[in-house]
Amino acid sequence: MLYLVTPLHMLASGMLIVLVLLHSGKGGGLSDMFGGGMGASAAGSTVMEKNLNRITVVIAVVWSFTTVALGMLLTNT
Repeated sequence: MLYLVTPLHMLASGMLIVLVLLHSGKGGGLSDMFGGGMGASAAGSTVMEKNLNRITVVIAVVWSFTTVALGMLLTNT
């Protein structure tokens, strides 16, 4: 089981880093490269930003579960 959870955790960690960096902060961020220009940020959230938020939450939940699973597996070893 450890051999299944560890690669999944590593993949989720890398994806989470990339997804957080794609989010725009106060002055914009890397997500502006994919269509979130000044006019779109003034008008509110775009569909791209909403989808990015949803994907980030899903990956964060997967990362949390794999963290707990790794902790439980390593304490029982």
